[in-house]
Amino acid sequence: MSALEPPPGRASVPWTCPFCPLLCDTFGVDTGAWALTGSECGRARAALARFNAGTLSAQAQIDGVVCDRDAAIAAAARMLAASRQPLFGGLGTDVAGARALYPLACRTGAICDPAGGAALSHGSRALQDRGAFTTTLGEVHMRADLIVCIGAPPSERYPEFPRRCGAGAGGAAQVVVLKPAGTVVAEAVEPGIEVVTMDGDLFDIAATLAAQVAGRAAGDSADPLGVLAARLHAARYAVLVFETGRLPAHGALIVEAIDRIVATLNQRTRAAALPLGGDDGASTVDAVFTWMSGLPLRTRAAPVGLEHEPVRFDAQRLLADQAVDALLWIASFGTEPAPPMVDLPRVVLGHPGFAAAAQGRATVFIPVSTPGIGSAGHLFRTDGSVLMPLRAVRDDGLPTVADVLKRLTQALAEQAA
Repeated sequence: MSALEPPPGRASVPWTCPFCPLLCDTFGVDTGAWALTGSECGRARAALARFNAGTLSAQAQIDGVVCDRDAAIAAAARMLAASRQPLFGGLGTDVAGARALYPLACRTGAICDPAGGAALSHGSRALQDRGAFTTTLGEVHMRADLIVCIGAPPSERYPEFPRRCGAGAGGAAQVVVLKPAGTVVAEAVEPGIEVVTMDGDLFDIAATLAAQVAGRAAGDSADPLGVLAARLHAARYAVLVFETGRLPAHGALIVEAIDRIVATLNQRTRAAALPLGGDDGASTVDAVFTWMSGLPLRTRAAPVGLEHEPVRFDAQRLLADQAVDALLWIASFGTEPAPPMVDLPRVVLGHPGFAAAAQGRATVFIPVSTPGIGSAGHLFRTDGSVLMPLRAVRDDGLPTVADVLKRLTQALAEQAA
């Protein structure tokens, strides 16, 4: 019996993992031990551990006092109705939750920014400014013969990445990790992955590689970037992989350099970029808001119309500047990211494990179901072109984010009437 299979007599339920934007759908859950089967992914195992104590239960709270759900929703509606400028943060939900969130944001004039908003905006701003050639996980696995990972091996944060893309030992593609000197890389780098360390920061490295690929800078046999530029030109299908969450401030400049490299290569061969990010539903909510409004997150439905301000509407900036007066925090995939401890009226829709963290003055907590655990749902995969269905693997008796948001919107309408 394989170590990845459940013991005899125990059931393994087919499962799509919602805890990473790769959305791997070849896993299973041993319903007896509440353990992962079909993979050794440490990220999935750690996430499942948050749900392994039987059916997690928690009750709604107002200011730390247990109450029924109707009272909590009424209190949350009063908070939002009294707010002149609410902030909707976290945004850890699925397609249905995002679709229910948008009309509530329009009704309240809220600014919406996910927990990973800074990372998400790097790619959005580069796409707006320059455009991009991107690819899918399946196409990388089937066609890529050279994969260049910018900054660090993706397997550190996305353990299933090598398998999904045919990278590493036994894979069809050559894999190069291009990293700045001083960047710490996990000791257990996948076999078959070549690590190239360069002086300078990611800005310098990406810009220099772009210049060499375009022929604007000369390289020689002793120059690792010159060698890599030649390998990129010789590849039949090169893919440049980067993690938006690892990029520094002003990371859009690095993304633009990567897009320039890909555009140059596509004049004579084939190349694409593969951004990894949008964890905890961030890319899903961004996609839904873009399709419903025409604009991505960091947008406000103001009295004068939609306002998209990718710098000004950064949630951390708004909270630090005390530019908002109420916070709605959504985190249905686990106990991270936690709601910020701010002196504002807070409405927290989250994993039952938030019950203790969501106590305090002027705080309403409503426990919600996790898509892919206690409820069905859909998420967009990191490559942005595939909408993956999630199935529930047990009944937790909790409402979905979409259910609660629809009731909040209805309660606001009733109060206004």
